[in-house]
Amino acid sequence: MNARREDARRKIQLGGLVIKSGMADYPASVILGALTLAAGALKGPNADATKARFEAAGDAAFSDDGEDGGNRS
Repeated sequence: MNARREDARRKIQLGGLVIKSGMADYPASVILGALTLAAGALKGPNADATKARFEAAGDAAFSDDGEDGGNRS
């Protein structure tokens, strides 16, 4: 798979995650703000605990409907 196709696939997967999270109806600035705050928290003093909390929430969201839609990595 070439780099351009891989990039397109990754962007589609990330868009699917926004939809799966329930944030698709929010303005782009709200989604970007939430992701920016999350990225900052993952670099903060409690990064390991924050990552574990986010991962547990993500795993629960993926298992809610029994499928990952190809977006889980």
